[in-house]
Amino acid sequence: MRIGLDVSGGDFAPKVNLEGLKLAMQELPAASFFLFGDKEQVESHASFSDVDLSRVQVIHAPDQITFRDNPTRAILKKPKSSISVGLNWLSTRKIDVFSGTGNTGAMLVGAIYKSTTIPGVIRPCITSTLPTITGDKTILLDVGSNADCKADVLSQFAVLGSIYAQYVLGKKQPKVALLNIGEEESKGNLLSIAAHELLKSTDVINFIGNVEGRDLFTGVADVIVCDGYTGNVVLKQAEGMYSLIKQRGINDEYFDRFNYENYGGTPILGIRGNVIIGHGISNEIAIKNMLLHSYEVASSGLAKKIRKAFK
Repeated sequence: MRIGLDVSGGDFAPKVNLEGLKLAMQELPAASFFLFGDKEQVESHASFSDVDLSRVQVIHAPDQITFRDNPTRAILKKPKSSISVGLNWLSTRKIDVFSGTGNTGAMLVGAIYKSTTIPGVIRPCITSTLPTITGDKTILLDVGSNADCKADVLSQFAVLGSIYAQYVLGKKQPKVALLNIGEEESKGNLLSIAAHELLKSTDVINFIGNVEGRDLFTGVADVIVCDGYTGNVVLKQAEGMYSLIKQRGINDEYFDRFNYENYGGTPILGIRGNVIIGHGISNEIAIKNMLLHSYEVASSGLAKKIRKAFK
């Protein structure tokens, strides 16, 4: 397995990226790693001094796409950035998966531009993992890459999320639900009602109907579908609640599972290659878990499974 890592991306790069790499290498003994960043800066960094060089290669990418850069323009104007070079290696199959915690928009735009969208997929999307009170996980999508959606796009999100839950999370016949303001078919706005009609008429997913916001963390569904605007609000609210709980000094085993470090990153669903996006504030634990998830996604053949489903 050839895993690519953007070591220039994120708020605390390259230190935490390299520290997270070393942790991941201990748990992935059969993987080789390709680091994209300024070669001199990476190799002279103190955190690189004890890296197993037999399993690591540094690819020189001197430029960086910052969080202030416009994603679309930056991909075109910074061809030597760590994101651009890493995605080029992925598109030419020199690596099996590329992960990073840099500019999310640039990762998304670059992945669509360089790896290209799977034929039949209208819009690629990103997910978030919600911990359930039952000890399981629920996938929420989209969570920000598509603020405005049509019913057919939401229907495709359901298929993408179902495939991800089945082949990466190991769920048989994942239960798929539509996030709405009521359980009845007639509830919701025009988008929700139209999406419900499409979802209940397809036999390629296990659609269980509408769920409400109070159902998000109960485990009633394995996959919950919504537009990116709604999904991002839900995600940020969950992150905010976790921060408030920590500030109040409350220690609880369930709420500890809301910590982003546990999940590391999420794949872009609907593109030809395997691209994993992590949180910009990631520490070394989150980087490690992002790399472990990168291995899981690439090993599952997720992109191939999606291509087959959309033929």
